[in-house]
Amino acid sequence: MTLVRLKEIAHARSGDKGNTVNIGVFANNEEVYPFLIEQMTAKRIQEFFKGLILGEVVRYELPNIHALNFVCQQALDGGGSASLRVDNLGKCFGSNILRFEVEIPDSFIEERGV
Repeated sequence: MTLVRLKEIAHARSGDKGNTVNIGVFANNEEVYPFLIEQMTAKRIQEFFKGLILGEVVRYELPNIHALNFVCQQALDGGGSASLRVDNLGKCFGSNILRFEVEIPDSFIEERGV
């Protein structure tokens, strides 16, 4: 097994509304999607953003487009107009999640050149 950063196998988009962040992760192909489902749990995403996401994380699966959607509550220190953070916008979460690491079997990497 090899640890691969999400940016090597997927892309992401995110946004915010109030104090909630929405993060969409899209597998680059359907063969990668099962690894995301298995390893990108709501709990692991909350741990990854420890100290930033203070509320619940809910994961939604979108198999028709090989994607996951994470809705993260209490993630912006009160929201854009209330926060004292230098960068408090939800769109930054999409860039940051691309550092998340996923285990991929060596054989998969060799066969597909991930």
